[in-house]
Amino acid sequence: MKTIDSYDFKNKKALVRVDFNVPLDEHFNVTDDTRIRAAIPTLKKILNGGGSVIIMSHLGRPKNLPEDKFSLRHIVAPLSKLLGADVKFSKDCIGAATKELCAALKPGEAILLENLRFHMEETKGAESFAKELASLGDVYVNDAFGTAHRAHASTTIIAQFFPNDKMFGYCMSAELESIDNLMTKAQKPFTAILGGAKVSGKIAIIENLMDKVDNLIIGGGMSYTFIQAQGGKVGSSLVEADRIETALGVIEAAKKKGVKLYIPTDTVIADAFSNDANKKTCAINEIPDGWLGLDIGPETENEFTKVIESSNAILWNGPMGVFEMSNFEHGTKVVADAIVKATARGAYSLVGGGDSVAAINKYNLADKVSYVSTGGGAMLEYIEGKELPGVKAIQEGVEKIVK
Repeated sequence: MKTIDSYDFKNKKALVRVDFNVPLDEHFNVTDDTRIRAAIPTLKKILNGGGSVIIMSHLGRPKNLPEDKFSLRHIVAPLSKLLGADVKFSKDCIGAATKELCAALKPGEAILLENLRFHMEETKGAESFAKELASLGDVYVNDAFGTAHRAHASTTIIAQFFPNDKMFGYCMSAELESIDNLMTKAQKPFTAILGGAKVSGKIAIIENLMDKVDNLIIGGGMSYTFIQAQGGKVGSSLVEADRIETALGVIEAAKKKGVKLYIPTDTVIADAFSNDANKKTCAINEIPDGWLGLDIGPETENEFTKVIESSNAILWNGPMGVFEMSNFEHGTKVVADAIVKATARGAYSLVGGGDSVAAINKYNLADKVSYVSTGGGAMLEYIEGKELPGVKAIQEGVEKIVK
């Protein structure tokens, strides 16, 4: 398979699928440019190699098709700045006007197409739409790991039109390599830290990790389901009542497989879901009625820190509490610091999932861990052992994917 390093881009128009699904504030300013920065090395490689780039992405989930708040025109200025070149913009991603703009591109020039999801054919994986997109370029580069788990027109179906000219970009390659390194070559002890709100969203990943990890740390909102499952009192904390048996099953599986399971022993609680609420610390299984847990407590922080700092491989997915609120971010920050300390000692650390990435960026620690994944859902599905359509389309073709 040709790679971005071995391919000659001279005088070629490269159709590059990126993941610019970035957060915008009320003034349409990008508040986290991680995903844009992740695509820059691939774009620069093509431009420096004498090619031109036609950049495709989605932004958000527009329900009524074209909506200005989901327009990629808001990304042009920050992208141009990071790329160090003026990026042109097409008001659509297909059609005669778009084709004309792309055809006129000269080597070293870049154009960003309008939001792919302004056409419902994108998410439906329509072959006709993929074919129209494919007609714009000479070579297809998929650098959008964040959407690799979707069999959409621009991420999967399009690859069939470039049988000899398709490849991964640097971001996609690095994502796959980092996860493969962790899942197949991890040095012991291997610790997985899972947080976030719900157990239900993490079941498949927990099951797949059970045969690989030495330590499994549970934090965040999901921990209260585990505590209630064991008969603890969790007050008004978030609990998935229909997942009580699931939590008990995880506890039992950990025992059978010799995995050390760490569940919080104390918690910071509040009398309302607000940063200004009254707060106190208590045993996690003795939360008074009317109070809810919003962060791990100091005793838990100490235990988690010891485990993390003595690990040689670390996966972190999900915060320990409501880190968006300053009064309930301490546990998440402590875990982030412990991962950084272990990494500095030589451990391999992978941070992934929207909230974990937001946390590591909030504390300016992204460059102090081994790898920060740009793809939340895709990373989880890959770790779960699922085949990602966007990856398969580059590696094997799309014969079995196209209906």
